[in-house]
Amino acid sequence: VIVKLTPNVTNIIPPGRAAAKGGADALSLINTINSVMGVDIDTMIPYPNVNGMAAHGGYCGTAVKPIALNMVSELARDAEINIPISGIGGINTWRDAVEFLLLGASNVQVCTAVMHYGYRIVEDMIDGLNNYLDEKGFSSVNEIIGKSVTRVTDWGNLDLNYKTVARVNFDNCIRCNLCHIACEDGAHQCIDFTEIDGLRYPIVDEPECVGCNLCYLVCPAPGAISMIRLDDGSNPTSWRELSSHPPETMTGD
Repeated sequence: VIVKLTPNVTNIIPPGRAAAKGGADALSLINTINSVMGVDIDTMIPYPNVNGMAAHGGYCGTAVKPIALNMVSELARDAEINIPISGIGGINTWRDAVEFLLLGASNVQVCTAVMHYGYRIVEDMIDGLNNYLDEKGFSSVNEIIGKSVTRVTDWGNLDLNYKTVARVNFDNCIRCNLCHIACEDGAHQCIDFTEIDGLRYPIVDEPECVGCNLCYLVCPAPGAISMIRLDDGSNPTSWRELSSHPPETMTGD
């Protein structure tokens, strides 16, 4: 019996544990996400609909992959779940399949991509996966299952002293200024401008940059913005450590 888990929960661990405790041979996830796809703004009727009435449907495809990867990794990290996991959600290429395997899935399922491209896409995935295994020196797909699980942790364990900043490569910059707009209106207002050979380029105020990656994500020019680590020699410190051993309260005169 393979139990398919819904993603429409706050925490995927309790249903996963319940299924394992109840005797499931394996888990599969994720199922589709409850959703209303949209509303016709002329008729004011949501769609899809049946005779003018709509109900939530199940959202799937590429957009759900990050949600699926998170939930698969949550179950793979849980010590009480020791049964195979089948990964589902947004798998379109062999690379997608590899990501699920690395995060603990022992196999993957493909549906939406087959609906779009037919079963031929599965052959492409198999070819790509075989080439990847050869390139990395693995003799079996079993050797990569779960290899990234130990790299996933709770946010409270992350190093607060790990600092990265954005840095602009002027040679690759196309001066579209999207980074400045994004930082100014949606982040930390730490991108200004400098003039080089009569042309204006964005430049990052690195002491003010918090490494949020927003400028890097919106930049359309490959290689124009890089995220650079700044190591000041500070010892790693997590939020969990700080909350367990808070520093002494400082008082002024």
